[in-house]
Amino acid sequence: MSLPEPAPTDASLASPAALPDVARNLALVRERIAEACARANRPAGSVTLVAVSKFHPAEAVAAALAAGQEHFGENRVQEAAGKFPPLRAAHPALRLHLIGALQTNKARDAVRVADVIESLDRPRLAAALAAAMTQDGAREAPGGGRRPRLLVQVNTGEEPQKAGVARDAARGFLRACREEHGLSPEGLMCIPPAGEDPVPHFRFLAELAAAEGLATLSMGMSGDYEAAIACGATHVRVGTAIFGAR
Repeated sequence: MSLPEPAPTDASLASPAALPDVARNLALVRERIAEACARANRPAGSVTLVAVSKFHPAEAVAAALAAGQEHFGENRVQEAAGKFPPLRAAHPALRLHLIGALQTNKARDAVRVADVIESLDRPRLAAALAAAMTQDGAREAPGGGRRPRLLVQVNTGEEPQKAGVARDAARGFLRACREEHGLSPEGLMCIPPAGEDPVPHFRFLAELAAAEGLATLSMGMSGDYEAAIACGATHVRVGTAIFGAR
């Protein structure tokens, strides 16, 4: 079954001439990451930059790829499916992270298109992803045999409008992912509440990851990724500082 075409957006119609200097912006972000790592006594290579390209045109992604960027983040499965397959052919090292709330009925499409799914946050989604990555007696696995890396999103601010498993339910959910669904989450992701000091949220996530033996911590965005690095982030998700405002 083919994926539906993504709905056109203003970004998809943007003129390449209107693009910011993506290569220059990437260089500046990489420099700040290296400086933050040095302050935290960490090697620069311990942090992966995920360039958040959601709502930006394929031309912007191509400019980042030309500047050596390999990891990208998208919120919507349909947009990612329309934007990235043509780019993968020329850039086999490209890695796509799905970082937005994921609907259960999009699980199979997510498995087909993503290398990393960062928004695993509820039992029904865990079951849907497990089914999409397993043959279950069928002639062909729904996801084509692909097994994206999985991160559990934790709603560290307990915000009702935001996706993510509750803080006090996170360890139980991780156990259920492993024991009931046969999944192996590799790490955690969070988006601290806007306007709050993000450091307590980053520290909570780092402590939870350490307690669960998880190596990957996706935390920190354009406004706070240096603080996230100081707290142990292994992945930072930066969009505006690279591609400009959406």
